[in-house]
Amino acid sequence: MNYKLLLFLILFSHFSCKQEVVTPIKERVEDIKKSISLPKFITLDENYKKKKRKEIDKFYTDKINLDDFSGSFLVAKNGQILLEKYSGYSNYNKKERLTSSTPIHLASISKVMTGTLILRLIDKKKIALETSLQTFFPEFPYSKVTIQTLLTHRSGLPNYLYFTDNDTIWDKSKILTNKDILRLISSNKVELDFIPNSKFSYNNTNYALLALVIEKVTQLPFPKAMKKLLFDPLDMKSTFVFEIEKQKDTVSKNYKSTWEEIPFNFQDGVYGDKNIYSTARDLLKLDLATYSDEFLSKKIKEKAYKGYSYEKKGVNNYGLGIRLREWDDGTIMFYHNGWWHGNKTSYVTLKKDTVALIALSNKYTSKVYQIKRLSSLFGNYPFTIEDEE
Repeated sequence: MNYKLLLFLILFSHFSCKQEVVTPIKERVEDIKKSISLPKFITLDENYKKKKRKEIDKFYTDKINLDDFSGSFLVAKNGQILLEKYSGYSNYNKKERLTSSTPIHLASISKVMTGTLILRLIDKKKIALETSLQTFFPEFPYSKVTIQTLLTHRSGLPNYLYFTDNDTIWDKSKILTNKDILRLISSNKVELDFIPNSKFSYNNTNYALLALVIEKVTQLPFPKAMKKLLFDPLDMKSTFVFEIEKQKDTVSKNYKSTWEEIPFNFQDGVYGDKNIYSTARDLLKLDLATYSDEFLSKKIKEKAYKGYSYEKKGVNNYGLGIRLREWDDGTIMFYHNGWWHGNKTSYVTLKKDTVALIALSNKYTSKVYQIKRLSSLFGNYPFTIEDEE
């Protein structure tokens, strides 16, 4: 056989194989990053808005804006902001005021955003709820850990926040990454806490691994994937994934209740479970998008907005990237809280009432969790705005 012809065929075959790998990866990104049209709602009556604004403002004054509150507060119905307030400092020492465009560390509300992009990838048939993590990472030792068990906190994996705090497992002088977590689990240095899908256990490891899945599927670093496929299409201009080596000196600070700054630590290099910075207004944009069947299909929303853990009786449950409370009369509240360093955050979305309640703080306070009580102004929720829990 002609050796020049043979060499040509080998090179052509190699080039063709490379094209078959690269082109689908590009399509994976391009076909889901286009801008999303947010749904339109009925314009609220001016008298209604005035009445609600007065009630909400009193609640904010009496229950949230206490003890030198530093953070963001926003309440909206039908996409229309009824009240928003901004107070405190993004940098206390420099007296830099916190404003509507100041991104605050969302803590575990970050899971809502990570979960949302996973749902979008499922909608586009890039992955499935039943897909095993071993599909992406063959070295991962547990075949029954799936996308769904990660999303619902039913994987049985141990929490990296705890096992990496053990000096025999991790050197805390080094910044921990998502890939380090995968490597530690795959090396059998840590074992499952329970059989996958046998019960619920809230766990940051789940969403740190989901971030790696997003990177694998999109062939983009997690910060870039989130920006291109979620933040940019929704015009969330003040939202980003924190990268510690690049941004530790420029982001809003974390404070104790006494304004003592809380420094970053070795676990601040992990994202997906936390480490997304955003604003109340950008969170509202994400909330509004969830009402669009163009953004998330009806089919995936039916799966996302329901509970998966009923081993124990109670109103608390977890869907696909969102917490929920289910009462006997059929009333459901969807929400997610967060707590990381001095940041405490709360996001409540009342789907049947098209209401978003958002409170974010970069200075330690549990007052933000009280925002759920405003639900009683919009529907039949078992809370009051007068009484403390």
